[in-house]
Amino acid sequence: MSAEAIRRVSMVIGATVLLSSVTFAQDTKPGKLKMKVDPKQAYTFVDGQAIGHGNRVVKLPVGTHHVMVANYGYKFAEQDVSIDSHQTVPVDIKLEPVGELVPGPRGRIQIEAGRLRGATDAAVLLNGKKPGYFVGHVDEFDNDFFVWRQELIVPPGTHQVTVTRYGKELWSGPITVAQDQRVIVYISSGKQKTKPWKRGSECRKDCIPGDLAENAQRFRAGIASATVIVAPVSASVSANPPKIECNQTTQLAWVSKETIEADMSGMSPVPTSGEKTVSPRQTTTYQLTASGPGGVATPSTTVEVNPVVQSSLSASPTEVSYRRIGDKILKQENTTLSWSSSNSDAVLLDPGGSVDPSGTKSVTLSPTQAGNGPVDEEFKYTLKATNVCGGSDTKTVAVHMKGSVEPIPTVLLQSVFFPTAYPTKEEPTLGLLRSQQEMLTNLASGFKQYLEYDPDAKLTLGGYTDERGLENYNQVLSELRAQRVKDFLVSQGIAPEKIDTTAFGKDKPLDQDAVSDLQSRNPNRPPEKRLRDRRGTWLAYNRRVDIVLIPTNTESERFYPNEAPDSTILWQISKPPRGAVQGSN
Repeated sequence: MSAEAIRRVSMVIGATVLLSSVTFAQDTKPGKLKMKVDPKQAYTFVDGQAIGHGNRVVKLPVGTHHVMVANYGYKFAEQDVSIDSHQTVPVDIKLEPVGELVPGPRGRIQIEAGRLRGATDAAVLLNGKKPGYFVGHVDEFDNDFFVWRQELIVPPGTHQVTVTRYGKELWSGPITVAQDQRVIVYISSGKQKTKPWKRGSECRKDCIPGDLAENAQRFRAGIASATVIVAPVSASVSANPPKIECNQTTQLAWVSKETIEADMSGMSPVPTSGEKTVSPRQTTTYQLTASGPGGVATPSTTVEVNPVVQSSLSASPTEVSYRRIGDKILKQENTTLSWSSSNSDAVLLDPGGSVDPSGTKSVTLSPTQAGNGPVDEEFKYTLKATNVCGGSDTKTVAVHMKGSVEPIPTVLLQSVFFPTAYPTKEEPTLGLLRSQQEMLTNLASGFKQYLEYDPDAKLTLGGYTDERGLENYNQVLSELRAQRVKDFLVSQGIAPEKIDTTAFGKDKPLDQDAVSDLQSRNPNRPPEKRLRDRRGTWLAYNRRVDIVLIPTNTESERFYPNEAPDSTILWQISKPPRGAVQGSN
């Protein structure tokens, strides 16, 4: 046996001892795994640790172990194997070739183990430290004889090379390989040496059997030769659509080849090829990092997010009227707010609160003032539309209110007094003197305003006479008096149906005591003569028409108009001359 063969046998024995005493020292009664692989260069990993290539027996502790058999250019095989104490479990795995021919350009890495123990059967991982990045073992990449080439051919670029066995990293570091160059790395010292490598370029001009074709096979092995040609990683990523509004979605799609694992920025690990719906809140670049033995590809795509919010707010009408009398609103116009927004997910109307992105709302406005007076106010409404992407738009509209807040109109209710024996059947309009007409004019004006407050209001007129004369005569006279007052009020613009009349004749007269009380409280002090003539005053008080406001049942004041210019005509006991009455009619 040659010295080299003895050295290799010693390394295998030492490694087996190391595997059983260090890696799996916890089980004192191990079982065995008997590996049979095809191709014979295929490499075995157990529980993620590099064991060795070819057919072999591996001691393992009792339990379930994950076994992977790998050879670049073939589909890796994985399975779980249960090991019992002192049991030998046979595993026979034949790998299937996969992958297309590999195009150029290319460079070569040559790995020299030197005197580093156990290194010749150590696994070589390229651009990653998981078993999936396995490309071969050191003994396949350490010769450059003319006939027995053992070579690792890679795409030009910088590659991270890791040499490992039994869970121990023997060497790891970057190697930069240019096209048509051979880089020799001495893993015992870490030194590197670069030399020209013409075979790749020369073959592309004139290939002969055994040389590298333009598109070459991934794995080729002979009795003492092995060529591994690693395919470059390729990848692409796209977004459809590439431009979106806030809160819209886009479909990311990516494809990678010769990839062991992939990562998408902001999304953690992803399948090596796939699709995903995303909704970024700002313009975002998605970069795919696809890693494989042949290197790393980092394509990217940018999704442009439009954060701009557009909104509108209007009011119709922008001028409204308001009128309130007492506690009754006579006029209160509404305004309709209309709004719309786009690219928003939250819309706030102030005042009002949250609203739909678009809509209308009828608003009833009321003045803020507490007291009576003219109303002249402006009401502002603000629409603020926002989205989660930071977009915001604000619109404001103003509505102007004009009108009034008025007290309940005062109806000056004063009883109407007539001269003795007036009016007459012959002249029913005669007898309503000027002072009483003026009083009724004021009453009519107030009552018309009051009707705005209470459209159902009415006036009731009650006609009276003094005690003199026959009953039938006085009944007719009281009717004439009530009708004369009604006719006058109608002439002042009060609808006839708003006035009811009643005639009492000389029934229900005011008695002497009631008249004395009225006189004592009368703000218009009578002359001394009338104070002395109690009967005349009593008669004058009963020649009247009382007025009642319905439905409040407010009665007219019965104070005699002592200070009126025509009060003498009204008061005199005997019937005044026609001319005197007509002069003041």
